Amino acid sequence: MKLIIAIVHERDKQKVSEALLQVGQQFTIIATTGGFLRDGNISMLVGTDDDRVDEVMGLIRNCCSTREQYVAQPPLDMVGAGGMLMNPIKVSVGGAIVFVVNVEHFERV
Repeated sequence: MKLIIAIVHERDKQKVSEALLQVGQQFTIIATTGGFLRDGNISMLVGTDDDRVDEVMGLIRNCCSTREQYVAQPPLDMVGAGGMLMNPIKVSVGGAIVFVVNVEHFERV
């Protein structure tokens, strides 16, 4: 058994959730926040059999796309005292960060 931990942009949450539900895959969603842009993310916890990992990974890949967006400036607490504000910069957002870990023991109580 594997535990897939997928950190997904908030905009992709619905697509990923629906795709997983369509194939009968159960999951848990935890609301999280990204560190750099402080954008809304979700962390999805997906417990699955070893032979379904590729299927789940494919669904996540198909539903999560990277996008470019302009950021006017970093959050003020990142600039610091006397820091300079920058011109807007283009950054990539979205996509997913995925960890797949072995599960030694699983029990539903």
